[in-house]
Amino acid sequence: MTAHPLRRVLLVVTATALAAALPAPASHAATTAGPGTNYATDDAFTASRTAWWRNAGFGMFIHFGDYSQWEGEYTRPDGTVCRNAEWIKRACDIPMDVYEGRAATFNPAKYDASAIVKLAKDAGQRYIVQTAKHHDGYAMWPTKVNTWNLRDHSSFDKNRDILAEMKAAADAQGIRYGLYYSIWDWHNPNFTANFAQYKKDMYAQLKELVDNYHPAVLWFDGEWTTTNPTNPWSAADGEDLQAYLHGLDPNLIVDNRVGKRRVSDGDFGTPEQTIPATPVDGQLWESCMTLNGHWGFAKYDTKWKAAPDLVHNLLDITSRSGNYLLNIGPDHTGSVPAAAQDRLRGMGGWLAANGQSAAVYNAGVASMVADPSWGAVSWSGGKLYASVYSWPGAGNPLHLTTTAPFTITGARVLGSSQAVTWKAAGDGYDIIPSGNATNAIATVIQLDVSQPAPVAGTGTGLAAHYWDNATFSGTPKVTRTDRTLNFAWRIKGSPDASIRAGTFAARWTGFVQPQYSETYTLLTLSDDTVRVWLDGKVVIDNTTPHGPALDKATVTLTAGRKYAIRVDYTQHGGEAYLKLFWYSPNQGQRILPASQLYSS
Repeated sequence: MTAHPLRRVLLVVTATALAAALPAPASHAATTAGPGTNYATDDAFTASRTAWWRNAGFGMFIHFGDYSQWEGEYTRPDGTVCRNAEWIKRACDIPMDVYEGRAATFNPAKYDASAIVKLAKDAGQRYIVQTAKHHDGYAMWPTKVNTWNLRDHSSFDKNRDILAEMKAAADAQGIRYGLYYSIWDWHNPNFTANFAQYKKDMYAQLKELVDNYHPAVLWFDGEWTTTNPTNPWSAADGEDLQAYLHGLDPNLIVDNRVGKRRVSDGDFGTPEQTIPATPVDGQLWESCMTLNGHWGFAKYDTKWKAAPDLVHNLLDITSRSGNYLLNIGPDHTGSVPAAAQDRLRGMGGWLAANGQSAAVYNAGVASMVADPSWGAVSWSGGKLYASVYSWPGAGNPLHLTTTAPFTITGARVLGSSQAVTWKAAGDGYDIIPSGNATNAIATVIQLDVSQPAPVAGTGTGLAAHYWDNATFSGTPKVTRTDRTLNFAWRIKGSPDASIRAGTFAARWTGFVQPQYSETYTLLTLSDDTVRVWLDGKVVIDNTTPHGPALDKATVTLTAGRKYAIRVDYTQHGGEAYLKLFWYSPNQGQRILPASQLYSS
């Protein structure tokens, strides 16, 4: 993770997994794609592959490595003290021989995988992402690629494997297990001297991790352009790596730092130490945050966040359809600081009380209401869950501003038998509890609502025409029906084996049929150009060649009516993407499905 102040992170749309049928590469060399390759084989918003992750809501991040041995402080030869945590080698300019010498004494004998997984479970966390290799290149498993690892370069028990212990404990306690891996490497000389060889080493290590520990998530980091050492990682490297990984395991979920943290990389975005103010367009996302001010252990950092603030963070993130990945940093012995344990158990206590976890698990944005000033509102299973941070007092109203019509049919305070009434008021509803709050952190009011029934479509997709030029000139090279507009051809792929990568055009025509009568947002991800017409009117128009970009239009549609749609796309070299999403107050964000698209 970054040790510097948070840089602005672009929240980007996902590029999804390579097809399940893709064979595992025979060697550690990058997968070579070619014309006809589309890496976007599912819609991450609705895919069964990502369903567990979307529903989990809350996970544990673990930053633990040889850097933990320093406990956040390095005393220089002149007696001055430099402070940092997982970046201490670079931030404090520790000579490599000194750094290696300290790593040789690393002995986390008190590391208790079962206890840490139980802590996650007690906290209500449903998955874990553990550091396998951070920027200093030190492997926390017995890799065969080098000896810079916990087995071969430490004082730790040679017969123990921390990652294997964690995987076994997670499986035993019903927690999904994931791994973090840094692309940037300060230790391997090939990172700068022979990057091709470094990538072979990296692929070999990642194959070890996938084959031996079967992670559900691979969380990459260290993809950014930087120096000391210079990082040459490119978008093309990300394309190759993601294809390789999904060849090893097509069900892997991979973050957007596998590429260049852009609109087109990975399966989910990774805002760091921040919470987006509104739901995020075009991608799944997960906010990663620390419990204090550091990712790794720093003995001097005692500024722990309070459990109520952490619960509010979780609820705010859930109400915007994100996940919360909250970090712990065990000390050099492998023990989790008591203050971190207390905060996590405080969060778990809130989730376990009164059935309040219904506001988090399997929950997401409640698009039919505006974000209130008094708390957060999430949507799950046809119910609204209003988590109230500032209780109004018995008989006083909580106002909900509505963005689409719906009817409240019932209301109750979780953990209380008090009566709750409601009435139409101004731009929405007033919700009026008759008693006291049931929880000092947040009291949850469950609202049962009635919505209009969706109009089921019978479509099979849009008529598609592809040219082997970027000007729509001549006879189309390929004509077919495309079920959805969900394409990530990237650098090496194209729409068809007969069309070369890099320069082509596409036009889709037909009709789109909304399921509800309301205001929709149409959203495109494109690289290079895109235009969208609806009933002959241009609603999205981005015809200047560009990198991966999101464009959107707001349109009011009537359920069941078929609207003429046309989408023009051109590719002028570099990477190629075209995805068409929509969402509305009664419908979550997703790629427009084939059932609502008609070719004629």
